[in-house]
Amino acid sequence: MASLVWLVAVVCALFLAVGALLVALDANRDNAIVTFVLEMADKLDGPFSRDNGVFTFEGKDGETKGALVNWGIAAVVYLVAGKILDRIIRP
Repeated sequence: MASLVWLVAVVCALFLAVGALLVALDANRDNAIVTFVLEMADKLDGPFSRDNGVFTFEGKDGETKGALVNWGIAAVVYLVAGKILDRIIRP
């Protein structure tokens, strides 16, 4: 069970990290895979939204900075929470 919790946390963090990278690289949003990853990252971000997150950025690269910072923090939160839960569940 602990391994499953850790795996879910890693997959969530991976979606957020890849989503931030796709925003930074200005990936083609008409591509189905890019759209899927960005939609999953938007669902997983919680209070760390790229648009209205903990940190908001204005200007030319505001969306990119918001995605990198907020989704990066969210990915770290998922990894830390997953590891804590892993240690609690595992004897």
